[in-house]
This record gives sequence, C-alpha cells and structure tokens, in this order.
Amino acid sequence: MINALTHSVNGAVRVIGLNEEIKTKICLVGDNNVGKTSLIRRFVLDTFDDKYTSTIGTKVTKKEVTVKKDNGREINLSMLIWDIMGQKGFRELLRESYFYGAEGAICVCDLTNRESLEELKYWIKSMESITGHIPMIFIGNKSDLRDRITVTNQDIEKVATSYGAPSMITSAKTGEGVESAFMRLASMLTSRK
Repeated sequence: MINALTHSVNGAVRVIGLNEEIKTKICLVGDNNVGKTSLIRRFVLDTFDDKYTSTIGTKVTKKEVTVKKDNGREINLSMLIWDIMGQKGFRELLRESYFYGAEGAICVCDLTNRESLEELKYWIKSMESITGHIPMIFIGNKSDLRDRITVTNQDIEKVATSYGAPSMITSAKTGEGVESAFMRLASMLTSRK
C-alpha cells in the first residue's frame, strides 16, 4: 500500500487504498463577457442564466470530481475554480493574488468576438509570470450563436497548439462540451500526480 504521495502546491493529498484525494486550484482566464461565469455555473450547478452580470473581484467555486486512471486508480479531485473579472485594467492589478498557486487554467474566448481570442495571449502572459507553465485548455464558448460566429475551431486550435494545449468548443447555454472541457483539464492535472 502507498503510504504517502507528493503534496500539491495548494492542498494535501490523502491516500485511501487505491483512491487518492487531491485539492487543486484552477483559474479561468479571458476577457469580459466571454462566458467564464456561465461555464462555471453550467459545470457546477448544471444551470444557465441569460442575464449578464459582470464578475466583481474574484469568486471561488468548488466541485468534486472523480478521474479514473488507466491503471484502475481513481483520483478524487476537489477543484477550486477561480473566476475573476475580465476587465483588462484588472489583469495586472489582481494577477498575483488571483494566479498564485494555480495548477491549471481554462482559457476562454467568445466565438462571436475575434478580439477575445487575441487577448488570451495577454491573460496567459500575466498568469505564467506567476505560475510558470501549467496545464491549460482553450475553450471557444457560445457555439449556440451559430449565425454570429467569427472564430473558427482552427483559429482556436492554432493558438492552443502554440501553448502545447488542447482546445474545445462549448456552449454554456446548451451545455455542449462544458463537462468534457473541465474533465479534460482534470485528467491533465491528475496525470501529473
């Protein structure tokens, strides 16, 4: 039986037979109105609200998930999901307290707003100045707005590939791809444990 494992930066690891419990901090990055809060709400509560409310400061939400590994192990991951206001002026102001200790990131752009994809490089630069390189996944959100899409899958894939990261398309409104995106990051995080 395993007696101890390496502790993560943000939390303790507890071993129970072949099951492990890990606590990890992940951050969502991206501009205002790309759907970060809605993605979290869809993943954690499986709900959607059409009313736009800008995040003020930072909000932390917790979700427990189980990741099954190829060797039969199960890892119980307690995801502390950090959501931050997307205003560009706050990117530098809050970066140290927001990004400190993050072990993974979801980089979100709005499929109907090409500039939101371009701005991700500035969010990532700000994040990596604190965290170094951490596992990331790129999300193109709002796929339900088909007639307004200006960012293609290939556009997102190209940017994601430049960071060595996967990309996915989601809709917080319909739920398309949301669970898969968060679980993909969870799997990436547990593969390092």
